[in-house]
Amino acid sequence: MPSLAQMTGSLHIHQFYIGKLKAKQEQLFDSDPELAMLLDNVAAVLSEHAEVLAGDIADMDCDDSAGSP
Repeated sequence: MPSLAQMTGSLHIHQFYIGKLKAKQEQLFDSDPELAMLLDNVAAVLSEHAEVLAGDIADMDCDDSAGSP
């Protein structure tokens, strides 16, 4: 299983690319709505994965704090 630091880094990367996709989607909305919709779908999938990852990080963080005095 990846370390807490690796998972946190992965979450930040997910959030970075979600922001990039949403910004590009806004740019393309008028000129290429199909591509904009595709980017929105990709951002939605990444967002779902980021939510799961954030939950896993919270669980690991909780486990770490419960095990320390």
